[in-house]
Amino acid sequence: MVAFISHVAVDCRDPYALSEWWKDVLGYAEDPDDPNDPDHEECYIEDPKGKRVPLVFIKVPEGKTVKNRLHFDLRPKAGERNAEYQRLLRLGATKVEDHRGIDGPGTGWIVMADPEGNEFCILRSEAELG
Repeated sequence: MVAFISHVAVDCRDPYALSEWWKDVLGYAEDPDDPNDPDHEECYIEDPKGKRVPLVFIKVPEGKTVKNRLHFDLRPKAGERNAEYQRLLRLGATKVEDHRGIDGPGTGWIVMADPEGNEFCILRSEAELG
């Protein structure tokens, strides 16, 4: 017997605001039968095509205080890593560490943080890997 990942849970102070932010980042949507609301303690978003793992944002009283033990590695669907990096900065992400070029030109990743400080990485797109 094996298990599968049903969804990824993200602890946060403001589930609604953070779910809205990640909807813009990932192109996800709310469940039309159970829409999110600003006063909800849990907010769920999913890939509209059902191909990727859903996320649920859960309200907790404390803020993030240490490095994530688990994080997302994001790969742009189209375009380049640097363009996606700029888009995420405009959406309100912050740069944590820059590892571009770590193994030579065109390699590496950028560590960023969402509006509540949860870290994630931006990798090169599949086109850049090819």
